[in-house]
Amino acid sequence: MPLPTIPSGNVASATAGGYEVANSCRFNDGDSAYLNRDLVTPTNADRWTYSLWVKRSNLGASQILLSGGTANDQADFILFRGTDDQLEWQMYHGTDTAKYKTTRVFRDIASWYHLVFTYDSANGTAGDRMRIYVNGTEETVFGTENNVAVNTDSKINAANQHDIGYDSKGAVTSAYFDGYMAEVVFCDGQAYAASDFGEFDEDSPTIWKPKDVSGLTFGNNGFYLDFEDSSNLGNDANGGTDFTETNLAATDQTTDTPTNNFATLNPLENYFPAMTFAEGNTQISGSGTRTMTTATIGLTAGKWYWESKFITNNSTEGMVGITSQFPLDAADELGEQDQAYGYRSSNGNKNTNNGTASYGDSFTAGDIIGVALDLDNLKVYFAKNGTWQDSGDPTTGATGTGAAFTITAVASTTIGAYFPAWGKLATSDDTWQVNFGNPTYANSSDAADADGYGAFEYAPPSGYFAICTKNLAEYGG
Repeated sequence: MPLPTIPSGNVASATAGGYEVANSCRFNDGDSAYLNRDLVTPTNADRWTYSLWVKRSNLGASQILLSGGTANDQADFILFRGTDDQLEWQMYHGTDTAKYKTTRVFRDIASWYHLVFTYDSANGTAGDRMRIYVNGTEETVFGTENNVAVNTDSKINAANQHDIGYDSKGAVTSAYFDGYMAEVVFCDGQAYAASDFGEFDEDSPTIWKPKDVSGLTFGNNGFYLDFEDSSNLGNDANGGTDFTETNLAATDQTTDTPTNNFATLNPLENYFPAMTFAEGNTQISGSGTRTMTTATIGLTAGKWYWESKFITNNSTEGMVGITSQFPLDAADELGEQDQAYGYRSSNGNKNTNNGTASYGDSFTAGDIIGVALDLDNLKVYFAKNGTWQDSGDPTTGATGTGAAFTITAVASTTIGAYFPAWGKLATSDDTWQVNFGNPTYANSSDAADADGYGAFEYAPPSGYFAICTKNLAEYGG
């Protein structure tokens, strides 16, 4: 069973200084969300570069990163392919014109990948006409490696419709991207390498981080999507024609980026829960089990805050809390084990070690539950719609006024970290929307932590921070 950890593949987000990425766009495949635009006559039909940062949410399904063409048999596309989760770049011009498919799989849902695709069909070396870079390093091992013929014009970077997050030509059906994209850049007429879009950190040479792309040459069809305008997520910051958004809203703009990676829910820890994940792994729903779901980032020190909105409450037994033990069977609900702690919707009780005790108010659909986790003093507190239960005060430190629990020391736990967790004590369907700082719903007032990170309905208590890698690097989570 996979154990979530602080994401190692998140490049740059723990390093200080340098170029910062402000925003990303969250694509939910259940919404059929994508961007499209018609390109014009290219600067050079035989040479282009596509660079983007992606954080995947849903695995095991084909998901388009870029497609261009006129029909399902006249299209080129770049995608994560099917159940094998490998990268594929295919050109189909009435027949299989060229195809590259990695042996490497891309199943990290906690971290950001930087992907660069360079097309240069005039290159005299056949193996250098289609090049793929991942996190600064060129991919050289492929399960399929069919080279394109010299001077072949690409359907990508031609005067036709291009889609990001979907293939409207039908060459790959129902292949909506699910996850986050940032710094989406296309350069017409240039065969750039990954080093033109990113660099290894000089102090941490294994960490790959973004660079400012404003000095690149974009050509006739070039574009730069920085997603900094929530009212126009298809805005071309390079000044060209904007992309048309389909089924994307202002709340799909996030601050979860390659330079500050936020926690999300973890669909890989789903063997017993069998929950359905959506909205960039910030929403869960499901029935049939009593077990729990956890977040992608484990915490070992510091003070942390997050919120959860109860959307549907069919079981009347929803649970929110923390755990340092993962479920062992389908009836292993949050609070059954001695290192799992939950706040219960039906009666406001608190649960741990298979026991229950009176604590706070009940809660139901529409309520927002805040969690303040103090790992320096081993306390956890819960708030309902901004009111800390049992007259709790998360700023009281070791005194722990009104704390729901005094928890086991991290060093003595099974896993060595605590994870935010959600669950239920019945088999009916429940839905949670979880806000680690990038809600899928509109807050009445966005409140950040003291360092300016996150957008919460209620202000985090003094000294508590959003679970993101900038804060983890500073406060030792």
